[in-house]
Amino acid sequence: MEGIIGYGAYIPRNRIKVEEIAKVWGTDAPSYKKGLMLEEKSVPSPDQDTITMSVEASRNAIKRAKIDPADIGAVYIGSESHPYAVKPSGTVVAEALGATPEVHTADFEFACKAGTEGMFVAMNLVKAGVIKFGLGVGADTSQGAPGDALEYSAAAGAAAFIFGNDKIVANIVDTYAYMTDTPDFWRREYQYYPQHGGRFTGEPAYFKHVTSAARGIMQNNDMKPEDFDYVIFHQPNGKFPFRVGKMLGFKKEQIEPGWLVNKLGNTYSGSSPLGLAATLDIAKPGDMVLIVSYGSGAGSDAFIFEVTDRIEEVRNLAPLTRDLLDKNKNYLEYGEYAKFRHKIRKAD
Repeated sequence: MEGIIGYGAYIPRNRIKVEEIAKVWGTDAPSYKKGLMLEEKSVPSPDQDTITMSVEASRNAIKRAKIDPADIGAVYIGSESHPYAVKPSGTVVAEALGATPEVHTADFEFACKAGTEGMFVAMNLVKAGVIKFGLGVGADTSQGAPGDALEYSAAAGAAAFIFGNDKIVANIVDTYAYMTDTPDFWRREYQYYPQHGGRFTGEPAYFKHVTSAARGIMQNNDMKPEDFDYVIFHQPNGKFPFRVGKMLGFKKEQIEPGWLVNKLGNTYSGSSPLGLAATLDIAKPGDMVLIVSYGSGAGSDAFIFEVTDRIEEVRNLAPLTRDLLDKNKNYLEYGEYAKFRHKIRKAD
């Protein structure tokens, strides 16, 4: 049996409230707080990026896995904000962790589901016996143009998962994928900020793919919503996860433990993986967990995990996700935020 042997999260301590953004652009902050259920979001410092956050989250995962990093056979970083257009993130992360030069690395990109892509490949290489341990990371310092609706949610964070077949904290029961070519969100080469086709974002994009992936994996395993203790959906805003959960028959209580977006924002490739990390932080042995990611373009990955007794042993070996979210916060004014996110640029 294969599964997660270690997991870790990282969230920058900087935050900005939606009111701070709204007062600059003259928009209606209550509409974001009530309509989209957003209060504040994380902001990376100038010296933080996908690589640095991936390293921090992965080190936390290694602490829980209790393994030698030299035994990691693959490192896969899923992100849509890799620092380099050509140079890989994976090689930097692997070397920083102490992996050997024989490690296989790759960078994944599928909008917000790039993290679960890396998890899927790492897990299946372990399952095939090609590697002993595989690391999959979802991390982003997501972009939102000044004044755009995305600016209220585009955030930063990372979650890392190490897969193996011994000392497992969550067994993998099954995986499922659902993909179509739906143009709801994109960013072309050399463009700094992404664009989105608003009318595609909900029904034909997010809701179609998430419900299709969730129903597909439940049908394949003869399971129903009531068979799960927890469910995590991709969190582009606070409203969508509860709406899609209701469409599928899940209760609010199953969703809330992994629902971070109201205080975190949308961490893109780190969104559903961070929700999974937060859920593992409180899950009990025997609990069944469903996670369904979503990436624009468009597609969803679904995983079913069964938590094992080992979770109790490793949980407190690294920072808990909710502690990273709720403690030691530093609130920014819009000018500081704009400087940190390079929204103010020098003339050529």
